[in-house]
Amino acid sequence: MDERILKELELLSVARLYGLASAPAPVAAPEPARVPAPAAGPKRVAVEAARRPPPSPAPPPPAGVASMGWAALRDAVRTCTRCALCEQRKQAVFGVGAESAPWLFVGEGPGADEDEKGEPFVGQAGKLLDSMLGAAKLARGREVYIANVVKCRPPGNRVPALEEAAACAAWLDRQIDLIAPRIIVALGKTAAIRLTGNEASLASLRGKVHAYRGIPLVITYHPAYLLRNLPDKAKAWEDLLFARRTLGAQPA
Repeated sequence: MDERILKELELLSVARLYGLASAPAPVAAPEPARVPAPAAGPKRVAVEAARRPPPSPAPPPPAGVASMGWAALRDAVRTCTRCALCEQRKQAVFGVGAESAPWLFVGEGPGADEDEKGEPFVGQAGKLLDSMLGAAKLARGREVYIANVVKCRPPGNRVPALEEAAACAAWLDRQIDLIAPRIIVALGKTAAIRLTGNEASLASLRGKVHAYRGIPLVITYHPAYLLRNLPDKAKAWEDLLFARRTLGAQPA
Protein backbone atom coordinates (compact mmCIF):
# COMPACT_ATOMS: atom_id res chain seq x y z
CA MET A 1 0.00 0.00 0.00
CA ASP A 2 1.16 3.56 -0.73
CA GLU A 3 1.36 5.20 2.71
CA ARG A 4 1.75 8.70 1.25
CA ILE A 5 -1.52 8.45 -0.68
CA LEU A 6 -3.23 6.83 2.30
CA LYS A 7 -2.17 9.73 4.49
CA GLU A 8 -3.49 12.27 1.97
CA LEU A 9 -6.79 10.40 1.89
CA GLU A 10 -6.86 10.28 5.72
CA LEU A 11 -6.98 6.49 5.52
CA LEU A 12 -3.58 5.60 6.96
CA SER A 13 -4.96 4.67 10.37
CA VAL A 14 -7.44 2.26 8.77
CA ALA A 15 -4.67 0.64 6.76
CA ARG A 16 -2.63 0.20 9.94
CA LEU A 17 -5.54 -1.52 11.64
CA TYR A 18 -5.41 -4.12 8.87
CA GLY A 19 -1.64 -4.50 9.09
CA LEU A 20 -1.13 -2.85 5.70
CA ALA A 21 1.09 0.00 6.94
CA SER A 22 4.26 -0.20 8.97
CA ALA A 23 3.54 2.20 11.81
CA PRO A 24 1.58 0.97 14.84
CA ALA A 25 -2.11 1.52 14.78
CA PRO A 26 -3.43 4.41 16.89
CA VAL A 27 -6.13 3.69 19.42
CA ALA A 28 -9.38 4.63 17.79
CA ALA A 29 -12.03 6.39 19.82
CA PRO A 30 -15.21 4.38 20.16
CA GLU A 31 -17.96 5.38 17.81
CA PRO A 32 -20.95 7.02 19.45
CA ALA A 33 -23.92 4.77 19.91
CA ARG A 34 -26.35 5.03 17.07
CA VAL A 35 -30.04 5.23 17.77
CA PRO A 36 -31.87 3.29 15.08
CA ALA A 37 -34.44 5.24 13.15
CA PRO A 38 -37.99 4.17 13.80
CA ALA A 39 -39.19 1.67 11.26
CA ALA A 40 -41.83 2.83 8.84
CA GLY A 41 -45.20 1.38 9.67
CA PRO A 42 -47.16 -0.72 7.20
CA LYS A 43 -49.45 2.18 6.36
CA ARG A 44 -46.55 4.50 5.47
CA VAL A 45 -44.85 1.82 3.37
CA ALA A 46 -48.09 1.18 1.52
CA VAL A 47 -48.57 4.91 0.82
CA GLU A 48 -45.01 5.31 -0.46
CA ALA A 49 -45.37 2.25 -2.67
CA ALA A 50 -48.63 3.61 -4.05
CA ARG A 51 -46.99 6.93 -4.92
CA ARG A 52 -44.15 5.26 -6.81
CA PRO A 53 -45.14 4.86 -10.46
CA PRO A 54 -44.68 1.35 -11.82
CA PRO A 55 -41.64 1.03 -14.10
CA SER A 56 -42.26 0.79 -17.80
CA PRO A 57 -41.40 -2.58 -19.32
CA ALA A 58 -37.80 -2.73 -20.54
CA PRO A 59 -37.28 -3.08 -24.26
CA PRO A 60 -36.16 -6.53 -25.37
CA PRO A 61 -32.38 -7.13 -25.48
CA PRO A 62 -30.72 -5.87 -28.66
CA ALA A 63 -30.46 -8.47 -31.39
CA GLY A 64 -27.09 -10.19 -31.46
CA VAL A 65 -25.71 -8.54 -28.32
CA ALA A 66 -24.67 -11.90 -26.85
CA SER A 67 -22.23 -12.46 -29.71
CA MET A 68 -20.83 -8.92 -29.97
CA GLY A 69 -17.10 -8.33 -29.60
CA TRP A 70 -15.64 -5.12 -28.23
CA ALA A 71 -15.76 -3.15 -31.51
CA ALA A 72 -19.36 -4.05 -32.28
CA LEU A 73 -20.43 -3.40 -28.70
CA ARG A 74 -18.79 0.03 -28.64
CA ASP A 75 -20.51 0.98 -31.88
CA ALA A 76 -23.88 -0.26 -30.62
CA VAL A 77 -23.57 1.78 -27.42
CA ARG A 78 -22.42 4.86 -29.34
CA THR A 79 -25.57 4.82 -31.48
CA CYS A 80 -27.99 3.49 -28.84
CA THR A 81 -31.49 5.00 -28.70
CA ARG A 82 -33.08 2.47 -26.31
CA CYS A 83 -34.19 5.17 -23.83
CA ALA A 84 -34.73 8.93 -23.73
CA LEU A 85 -31.28 9.63 -22.26
CA CYS A 86 -29.88 9.53 -25.80
CA GLU A 87 -31.75 12.73 -26.67
CA GLN A 88 -29.56 15.08 -24.61
CA ARG A 89 -26.21 13.31 -24.47
CA LYS A 90 -23.10 14.71 -26.09
CA GLN A 91 -21.78 11.18 -26.35
CA ALA A 92 -22.32 7.78 -24.81
CA VAL A 93 -19.75 6.89 -22.14
CA PHE A 94 -18.81 3.29 -22.80
CA GLY A 95 -16.23 2.44 -20.14
CA VAL A 96 -12.48 2.43 -19.69
CA GLY A 97 -9.77 0.08 -18.53
CA ALA A 98 -8.13 -3.24 -19.24
CA GLU A 99 -10.46 -5.43 -21.27
CA SER A 100 -9.41 -8.51 -19.28
CA ALA A 101 -9.13 -6.77 -15.90
CA PRO A 102 -9.60 -8.83 -12.73
CA TRP A 103 -11.42 -5.86 -11.13
CA LEU A 104 -14.61 -4.28 -12.47
CA PHE A 105 -16.00 -1.15 -10.81
CA VAL A 106 -19.58 -0.21 -11.74
CA GLY A 107 -20.86 3.28 -11.05
CA GLU A 108 -24.16 5.05 -11.64
CA GLY A 109 -23.96 7.07 -14.84
CA PRO A 110 -21.99 9.83 -16.54
CA GLY A 111 -21.94 13.35 -15.18
CA ALA A 112 -21.19 16.57 -17.05
CA ASP A 113 -17.43 15.97 -17.18
CA GLU A 114 -17.89 12.39 -18.35
CA ASP A 115 -20.45 13.43 -20.98
CA GLU A 116 -17.94 15.97 -22.28
CA LYS A 117 -14.89 13.69 -22.34
CA GLY A 118 -16.48 10.32 -23.03
CA GLU A 119 -14.81 8.54 -20.12
CA PRO A 120 -16.31 7.51 -16.75
CA PHE A 121 -15.16 9.04 -13.47
CA VAL A 122 -13.06 11.97 -14.72
CA GLY A 123 -14.37 14.67 -12.35
CA GLN A 124 -13.68 15.13 -8.64
CA ALA A 125 -15.32 11.81 -7.81
CA GLY A 126 -13.06 10.14 -10.36
CA LYS A 127 -9.96 11.71 -8.81
CA LEU A 128 -10.95 10.34 -5.42
CA LEU A 129 -11.59 6.89 -6.90
CA ASP A 130 -8.22 6.92 -8.66
CA SER A 131 -6.48 7.98 -5.45
CA MET A 132 -8.05 5.13 -3.50
CA LEU A 133 -7.19 2.67 -6.25
CA GLY A 134 -3.64 4.02 -6.31
CA ALA A 135 -3.32 3.53 -2.56
CA ALA A 136 -4.30 -0.10 -3.11
CA LYS A 137 -1.77 -0.44 -5.98
CA LEU A 138 -4.53 -0.64 -8.58
CA ALA A 139 -5.06 1.49 -11.66
CA ARG A 140 -7.61 1.83 -14.42
CA GLY A 141 -6.11 0.55 -17.64
CA ARG A 142 -4.11 -2.14 -15.86
CA GLU A 143 -5.95 -4.21 -13.22
CA VAL A 144 -9.22 -2.27 -13.33
CA TYR A 145 -12.09 -1.68 -15.73
CA ILE A 146 -14.66 1.03 -14.91
CA ALA A 147 -18.19 1.18 -16.33
CA ASN A 148 -21.59 2.59 -15.40
CA VAL A 149 -25.13 1.29 -15.06
CA VAL A 150 -26.26 3.73 -17.78
CA LYS A 151 -24.08 4.97 -20.61
CA CYS A 152 -25.68 8.40 -21.15
CA ARG A 153 -25.87 11.32 -18.75
CA PRO A 154 -29.22 11.74 -16.97
CA PRO A 155 -30.41 15.39 -17.15
CA GLY A 156 -29.11 17.44 -14.25
CA ASN A 157 -27.05 14.45 -13.06
CA ARG A 158 -30.17 12.94 -11.51
CA VAL A 159 -30.33 9.29 -10.45
CA PRO A 160 -31.06 7.02 -13.43
CA ALA A 161 -34.61 5.70 -13.53
CA LEU A 162 -35.23 1.96 -13.27
CA GLU A 163 -36.41 1.93 -16.89
CA GLU A 164 -33.17 3.58 -18.02
CA ALA A 165 -31.05 1.10 -16.10
CA ALA A 166 -33.06 -1.75 -17.62
CA ALA A 167 -32.64 -0.35 -21.13
CA CYS A 168 -28.85 -0.29 -20.65
CA ALA A 169 -28.66 -3.65 -18.88
CA ALA A 170 -27.71 -5.68 -21.95
CA TRP A 171 -24.73 -3.42 -22.69
CA LEU A 172 -23.30 -3.74 -19.18
CA ASP A 173 -23.95 -7.48 -19.08
CA ARG A 174 -22.07 -7.97 -22.34
CA GLN A 175 -19.15 -5.92 -21.00
CA ILE A 176 -19.06 -8.18 -17.95
CA ASP A 177 -19.08 -11.28 -20.14
CA LEU A 178 -16.21 -9.96 -22.28
CA ILE A 179 -14.10 -8.78 -19.35
CA ALA A 180 -14.78 -11.86 -17.22
CA PRO A 181 -13.60 -10.06 -14.06
CA ARG A 182 -12.73 -11.99 -10.94
CA ILE A 183 -14.56 -9.47 -8.74
CA ILE A 184 -17.11 -6.67 -9.24
CA VAL A 185 -17.38 -3.62 -6.97
CA ALA A 186 -20.69 -1.72 -7.10
CA LEU A 187 -20.24 1.99 -6.36
CA GLY A 188 -23.35 3.40 -4.76
CA LYS A 189 -27.03 2.59 -4.43
CA THR A 190 -27.95 2.64 -8.12
CA ALA A 191 -25.27 0.09 -9.03
CA ALA A 192 -26.12 -1.98 -5.95
CA ILE A 193 -29.80 -2.18 -6.92
CA ARG A 194 -28.97 -2.95 -10.54
CA LEU A 195 -26.56 -5.79 -9.68
CA THR A 196 -28.29 -7.30 -6.64
CA GLY A 197 -31.94 -6.58 -7.43
CA ASN A 198 -32.21 -5.53 -3.79
CA GLU A 199 -33.40 -2.07 -2.69
CA ALA A 200 -32.13 -2.53 0.87
CA SER A 201 -29.94 0.14 2.43
CA LEU A 202 -26.33 0.34 1.34
CA ALA A 203 -25.27 -0.18 4.95
CA SER A 204 -27.04 -3.54 5.04
CA LEU A 205 -25.47 -4.64 1.74
CA ARG A 206 -21.88 -3.71 2.63
CA GLY A 207 -19.49 -6.23 4.13
CA LYS A 208 -21.08 -9.21 2.36
CA VAL A 209 -20.11 -11.13 -0.75
CA HIS A 210 -22.96 -11.05 -3.24
CA ALA A 211 -22.77 -12.46 -6.75
CA TYR A 212 -23.66 -11.30 -10.24
CA ARG A 213 -23.48 -13.61 -13.25
CA GLY A 214 -21.51 -16.00 -11.06
CA ILE A 215 -18.90 -13.37 -10.11
CA PRO A 216 -18.28 -12.21 -6.50
CA LEU A 217 -19.82 -8.77 -5.93
CA VAL A 218 -18.95 -6.27 -3.18
CA ILE A 219 -20.98 -3.14 -2.41
CA THR A 220 -19.53 0.20 -1.33
CA TYR A 221 -20.22 3.94 -1.42
CA HIS A 222 -20.08 6.04 -4.58
CA PRO A 223 -17.09 8.43 -4.64
CA ALA A 224 -19.44 11.39 -5.18
CA TYR A 225 -21.15 10.49 -1.91
CA LEU A 226 -17.78 10.31 -0.17
CA LEU A 227 -16.95 13.85 -1.30
CA ARG A 228 -20.04 15.01 0.63
CA ASN A 229 -19.52 12.64 3.56
CA LEU A 230 -15.77 12.54 4.16
CA PRO A 231 -15.88 10.42 7.36
CA ASP A 232 -17.28 7.52 5.32
CA LYS A 233 -14.08 7.32 3.26
CA ALA A 234 -12.73 4.98 5.93
CA LYS A 235 -15.72 2.67 5.42
CA ALA A 236 -15.18 2.69 1.66
CA TRP A 237 -11.52 1.85 2.20
CA GLU A 238 -12.54 -1.07 4.42
CA ASP A 239 -14.85 -2.23 1.61
CA LEU A 240 -11.96 -2.10 -0.85
CA LEU A 241 -9.82 -4.17 1.51
CA PHE A 242 -12.72 -6.60 1.93
CA ALA A 243 -12.91 -6.91 -1.86
CA ARG A 244 -9.16 -7.61 -1.99
CA ARG A 245 -9.52 -10.37 0.57
CA THR A 246 -12.47 -11.80 -1.34
CA LEU A 247 -10.45 -11.82 -4.53
CA GLY A 248 -7.46 -13.36 -2.76
CA ALA A 249 -9.60 -16.20 -1.42
CA GLN A 250 -10.56 -17.31 -4.93
CA PRO A 251 -8.67 -20.10 -6.69
CA ALA A 252 -5.92 -18.71 -8.93
